[in-house]
Amino acid sequence: MAYRKLGVDNKHRRSMLANLTKDLIMNESIKTTEARAKEVRKKLDKMVTYGKKGTLISRRKVLAFLHNDNTATKKVFDDLVKRYENRDGGYTRILKLDERRGDDALMVIIELV
Repeated sequence: MAYRKLGVDNKHRRSMLANLTKDLIMNESIKTTEARAKEVRKKLDKMVTYGKKGTLISRRKVLAFLHNDNTATKKVFDDLVKRYENRDGGYTRILKLDERRGDDALMVIIELV
Protein backbone atom coordinates (compact mmCIF):
# COMPACT_ATOMS: atom_id res chain seq x y z
CA MET A 1 0.00 0.00 0.00
CA ALA A 2 1.38 3.38 -0.96
CA TYR A 3 1.01 6.16 1.55
CA ARG A 4 2.75 9.33 2.61
CA LYS A 5 5.08 9.02 5.58
CA LEU A 6 4.36 12.61 6.70
CA GLY A 7 7.70 12.83 8.49
CA VAL A 8 6.72 10.69 11.46
CA ASP A 9 6.88 7.04 12.44
CA ASN A 10 4.06 4.56 11.90
CA LYS A 11 2.30 4.85 15.28
CA HIS A 12 2.42 8.65 15.23
CA ARG A 13 1.10 8.77 11.65
CA ARG A 14 -1.83 6.44 12.37
CA SER A 15 -2.74 8.36 15.51
CA MET A 16 -2.43 11.72 13.76
CA LEU A 17 -4.62 10.60 10.85
CA ALA A 18 -7.21 9.18 13.23
CA ASN A 19 -7.33 12.45 15.17
CA LEU A 20 -7.53 14.56 12.01
CA THR A 21 -10.30 12.33 10.66
CA LYS A 22 -12.17 12.58 13.95
CA ASP A 23 -11.82 16.38 13.92
CA LEU A 24 -13.05 16.53 10.33
CA ILE A 25 -16.08 14.42 11.20
CA MET A 26 -16.96 16.53 14.22
CA ASN A 27 -16.14 20.03 12.87
CA GLU A 28 -16.77 19.33 9.16
CA SER A 29 -13.82 21.55 8.24
CA ILE A 30 -10.16 21.64 9.31
CA LYS A 31 -7.04 23.54 8.26
CA THR A 32 -3.94 21.42 7.69
CA THR A 33 -1.16 20.77 5.19
CA GLU A 34 -1.94 19.46 1.72
CA ALA A 35 -0.20 16.11 2.24
CA ARG A 36 -2.10 15.43 5.46
CA ALA A 37 -5.39 16.50 3.90
CA LYS A 38 -4.96 14.06 1.02
CA GLU A 39 -4.34 11.21 3.46
CA VAL A 40 -7.29 12.24 5.66
CA ARG A 41 -9.52 12.25 2.58
CA LYS A 42 -8.72 8.56 2.00
CA LYS A 43 -9.51 7.68 5.61
CA LEU A 44 -12.76 9.65 5.69
CA ASP A 45 -13.97 8.04 2.47
CA LYS A 46 -13.35 4.65 4.03
CA MET A 47 -15.24 5.63 7.21
CA VAL A 48 -18.30 6.80 5.24
CA THR A 49 -18.20 3.64 3.13
CA TYR A 50 -18.20 1.57 6.32
CA GLY A 51 -21.11 3.67 7.53
CA LYS A 52 -23.08 2.94 4.37
CA LYS A 53 -22.63 -0.79 4.93
CA GLY A 54 -24.18 -0.39 8.36
CA THR A 55 -23.11 -3.79 9.68
CA LEU A 56 -21.83 -4.50 13.16
CA ILE A 57 -18.33 -5.27 11.92
CA SER A 58 -18.17 -2.00 9.97
CA ARG A 59 -19.28 -0.09 13.09
CA ARG A 60 -16.54 -1.81 15.08
CA LYS A 61 -13.94 -0.96 12.43
CA VAL A 62 -14.92 2.72 12.50
CA LEU A 63 -14.93 2.72 16.29
CA ALA A 64 -11.49 1.10 16.40
CA PHE A 65 -9.99 3.54 13.90
CA LEU A 66 -11.43 6.58 15.71
CA HIS A 67 -10.00 5.45 19.06
CA ASN A 68 -13.38 4.46 20.54
CA ASP A 69 -14.94 7.90 20.06
CA ASN A 70 -18.65 7.13 20.26
CA THR A 71 -19.85 10.60 19.26
CA ALA A 72 -17.82 10.65 16.03
CA THR A 73 -18.90 7.09 15.20
CA LYS A 74 -22.52 7.97 15.86
CA LYS A 75 -22.23 11.00 13.59
CA VAL A 76 -20.78 8.85 10.79
CA PHE A 77 -23.54 6.25 11.00
CA ASP A 78 -26.43 8.66 11.60
CA ASP A 79 -25.69 11.99 9.91
CA LEU A 80 -23.06 11.43 7.23
CA VAL A 81 -24.63 8.26 5.84
CA LYS A 82 -27.94 10.05 5.32
CA ARG A 83 -26.18 13.02 3.73
CA TYR A 84 -24.18 10.89 1.28
CA GLU A 85 -26.56 8.00 0.59
CA ASN A 86 -26.84 8.88 -3.14
CA ARG A 87 -23.17 9.78 -3.55
CA ASP A 88 -20.59 7.19 -4.61
CA GLY A 89 -17.49 8.98 -3.35
CA GLY A 90 -15.85 12.38 -3.14
CA TYR A 91 -17.17 13.35 0.25
CA THR A 92 -14.55 16.06 0.83
CA ARG A 93 -13.35 19.26 -0.81
CA ILE A 94 -9.81 20.63 -0.53
CA LEU A 95 -9.35 24.39 -0.84
CA LYS A 96 -5.78 25.62 -1.18
CA LEU A 97 -4.50 28.51 0.92
CA ASP A 98 -1.09 30.20 1.16
CA GLU A 99 2.13 28.59 2.30
CA ARG A 100 2.88 28.30 5.99
CA ARG A 101 5.37 30.93 7.10
CA GLY A 102 7.84 28.69 8.91
CA ASP A 103 8.49 25.93 6.39
CA ASP A 104 6.55 26.95 3.25
CA ALA A 105 4.23 23.95 3.50
CA LEU A 106 1.11 24.44 1.40
CA MET A 107 -1.85 24.89 3.73
CA VAL A 108 -5.35 23.81 2.78
CA ILE A 109 -8.84 23.65 4.21
CA ILE A 110 -10.45 20.26 3.91
CA GLU A 111 -14.21 20.20 4.41
CA LEU A 112 -17.13 17.89 3.94
CA VAL A 113 -19.15 18.50 0.77
